Amino acid sequence: MKLCYIDAFSGIAGDMTIGALLDAGADFPALNEALSSLATGATFRFERTKRKGIAAGKFHVDHTDTKAHRHLHHIEKMITDSGLSDRVKANAIAVFRKLGQSESRMHATTIEKVHFHEVGAVDSIADIVGACFCLDNLGIEAIHCSAINVGSGTVRTEHGILPIPAPATADLLTGMPIYSRGPDVELTTPTGAAILAT
Repeated sequence: MKLCYIDAFSGIAGDMTIGALLDAGADFPALNEALSSLATGATFRFERTKRKGIAAGKFHVDHTDTKAHRHLHHIEKMITDSGLSDRVKANAIAVFRKLGQSESRMHATTIEKVHFHEVGAVDSIADIVGACFCLDNLGIEAIHCSAINVGSGTVRTEHGILPIPAPATADLLTGMPIYSRGPDVELTTPTGAAILAT
C-alpha cells in the first residue's frame, strides 16, 4: 500500500498540499493539463522556493475570475465536464460535497443553497481538484496526518471577521487531533481541512 503522511505542524491548505505532492514526485505537466481541462481560463505555475532556508515547491494559480460565488452544482458540472479521470472527478466532488455539508450546517441551510465564496473561487477549485489529481498521480492509497496546527486569531471572510479555526474548518476537523501554536494567523484553511476530512 502506498501511503501519504502529512505532517501538519504548520497547518494545511490546498496550494500547500499541491506544492508538497509535486515535491514528492507528482507530474506538473500532467497536473497542468488536467487543471486546464476545467476551462476556467486560469494558468498554473510551479516554482522552486525557500522558506526559512528549506527548499520547497510553491504552486500558483493565476486567473482573472470575477465570479462572486458558485453553488455546488456549478462546481460539480465544471469537474464532470473536464478531462479528469473518473477517480479524480469522484474524489474532487466528494471533497466539495463534504465541504458543502459542513457549510450547510454552519449556515443552517441546505447543501444546494450553500454559496461557495472563497472556496468557489477558481484558485480554491484548482487547489482541491489539483490535490486529488496529485494523490492519484502518485498512486496514493491511504492518507495519514499528524495533529493539525490550526493557527489562532481571526480571519476576514465574506461573512465578516471569524475566529480561527473558521466554523467550517472546525466542523470538518471534528474528531481529529488539533492544536494552536505560533503566529495569530489562519494556518489550516477550509480547503485543506476538507481534503483531509474526505
